[in-house]
Amino acid sequence: MRVVVALGGNALLKRGEPMTHDVQRANIRVAAQALAPVAQQHELVLAHGNGPQVGLLALQASAYKDVEAYPLDVLGAQTEGMIGYMIEQELGNLLPFETPLATILTMVEVDPNDPAFQNPTKFVGPVYGQQEADRLKAEKGWIFKQDGVQWRRVVPSPLPKRIFQIRPVKWLLEKQTVVICTGGGGIPTMYDPNKHRWLTGIEAVIDKDLASELLAREVEADLFVIATDVKGVYLDWGKPEQRLLGTVTPDELRAHPFPAGSMGPKVQAAIQFVERTGQRAAIGSLEDIEQIVAGTAGTNVIATRRSQ
Repeated sequence: MRVVVALGGNALLKRGEPMTHDVQRANIRVAAQALAPVAQQHELVLAHGNGPQVGLLALQASAYKDVEAYPLDVLGAQTEGMIGYMIEQELGNLLPFETPLATILTMVEVDPNDPAFQNPTKFVGPVYGQQEADRLKAEKGWIFKQDGVQWRRVVPSPLPKRIFQIRPVKWLLEKQTVVICTGGGGIPTMYDPNKHRWLTGIEAVIDKDLASELLAREVEADLFVIATDVKGVYLDWGKPEQRLLGTVTPDELRAHPFPAGSMGPKVQAAIQFVERTGQRAAIGSLEDIEQIVAGTAGTNVIATRRSQ
């Protein structure tokens, strides 16, 4: 079975933890221990988040004033390489020696006419006071929105259209390689509307779950898993009456609202994959990944319920 797993940010850095190499390495080691049995039994493709890592690089760059800060697409490429390197090492230490692993720097095309460019919503980077935010807006043309009592930069979050490196990803899978790609939603790129077939990076962030869903479709995955830090999709989350959804159809999921900043994109991605492929999608805890693959844990989204 071909399985695509989208690793949530918790696989690399849990909320409140310091963003040190040792902490991230330890978390990736735990993730690798969960994923290794899946890789030994199935074809495995891994995607991952990179939000905290991009934020850290941006903070480090802002502290060095002699060089203009690198744009978000370049920071995304840097984190894809860094995170892929650590995943390769930790998984490689657990898998049979002859198992090949490869990280692909993945550019993802977006539409320059995507409505997201008219309404940036994705928070990136540190918080600022209003005076500093106004200065940066004037100097760099950044857009800011309030985040609590402070201000943060916002960038567009356009929909992913195409994964440019999908052919080499497929070639590697044909050779039984564990592939790590589409990190952080991929490196956002588009064709310059003023130059024929001229590709350029852009200041944007592509949703990781939607990009991973596109990846799962493109590689013709039998199963698409969104691994997070909860057991699955809950109704009435955080309330005494909260309940975990087990096996559901896309229509059953659509009947309930989910927060746009957390579970909403995951549910949307799972629904899209199931409706466009007819295959199963699942949302659940990374520590339960073997059971999720087997269909006995997590929230499993299926095209239709079997008649009784």
